[in-house]
Amino acid sequence: MDKHKKNISFIAISAVIGFMIAIQFQTVKKPVERDTRDLWQLREAVLQEKELQSELLSEIRSIEEKLLAYESKQKRSKEQALLDTIQELKIEAGMTKVTAPGLILRIEPILEEIQIGAEISRSVSPELLKRLLNELNMYNAKYVSVDGQRIINTTVIRDINNETKIDGHALSRLPIEVKVAVDHIDTAEKLYNQMKASKATEEFFIENLKLTVSEPNPEISIPSYDNPIRIRYLESLKANEGGNT
Repeated sequence: MDKHKKNISFIAISAVIGFMIAIQFQTVKKPVERDTRDLWQLREAVLQEKELQSELLSEIRSIEEKLLAYESKQKRSKEQALLDTIQELKIEAGMTKVTAPGLILRIEPILEEIQIGAEISRSVSPELLKRLLNELNMYNAKYVSVDGQRIINTTVIRDINNETKIDGHALSRLPIEVKVAVDHIDTAEKLYNQMKASKATEEFFIENLKLTVSEPNPEISIPSYDNPIRIRYLESLKANEGGNT
């Protein structure tokens, strides 16, 4: 009986020891499996970070390209603005041909005077021409040419050896056409009405000349100024003077 109890006790103790050993084995084994799993997770995380970094680098490159394109466009816009300004200045200075609404004034001898054998006016005096141009400017004429010669701010009209000249061009033969252009057809119509009511016709008649004003035309071509533009009292700016480079 005692021997049987001893056997039972031994079996029980062996079972407990075996159970404890099994538990210990499992406890040691699980951390190894957990560490292995965490390593793969870390690898996956590293791969994800690398993919994210690659995406960020691609996005940065894309943004940099857009910035370069924007800066290039902005530079071109500045250059275009400068070119537009230069073109506007050329137009204002009379260096370009202009086609705009306007009208034509024709200066010619009076036919009645020719028939009765009176002295025929072969040209228009500088004073009479200047008064006409001043009146046109007063009525908002923007572009003017006389006998194909563009009139600008520096134009010189004077008598040389009893011959009227515009910047050296002789008005030696009648008839002469004075072309006038403005910004809008409404302005041309207003100019037409003002010239029809003007005393300029009487002033030309006194000089044995006939001044005829044509109906407004939507397209009047004014030639460009062909002569060199002389600028006085100006000096070129040195590279280290004034403004920012």
